[in-house]
Amino acid sequence: MDHHNGAARRPFLLWALSASALLAGCGSSPSRTARLAPGRRSATEVATSPRVDTGVVPVNLGLSGELREALYARVMLVVNTPYTYGGNTPEGGFDCSGLIQYAIQGITTRRLPRTTAQWAGVSAEIDRGDLQRGDFVFFNTMGARYSHMGIYAGNNQFVHAPSSGGVVKTVSLDNPYFSRRFTEARTIFDA
Repeated sequence: MDHHNGAARRPFLLWALSASALLAGCGSSPSRTARLAPGRRSATEVATSPRVDTGVVPVNLGLSGELREALYARVMLVVNTPYTYGGNTPEGGFDCSGLIQYAIQGITTRRLPRTTAQWAGVSAEIDRGDLQRGDFVFFNTMGARYSHMGIYAGNNQFVHAPSSGGVVKTVSLDNPYFSRRFTEARTIFDA
């Protein structure tokens, strides 16, 4: 038996496990269930409902609408930060859900989700026409309803961490790539 062969596989196994843990960032998808009834529900109602199975205990993020501008300012400060898969800091870079986590950490001390599916689970679905600064926009970029997300910036624009080789940037919701893949608008704000 060659003991060196098993030892050589350990670093690869550790790398593979680490890489799979990072995959939970922007590419995760919750179970699909029936859509919410028409009309806006508070984030508190949605966070405690079984609509999206995120695999974690939901947190109540029904934040005051007064925090919208603070969230917008915080996310705009990191525009042009490089994309890093699994990243969630200005120094280390961002993936899409890491950008959301970082921005919201600056306006609340509550325990926050990490994956796109978890963010969907703690936010309330809203009509696209009701988007306000700080709301979330979700896209199906990898065959799942919650593959990618960004923060609405106003004027039909959103901020997101796009992909390897990219940087955090503002993009139009009318961008052909994103307009075809848009799935949902959601909010963490009560007003």
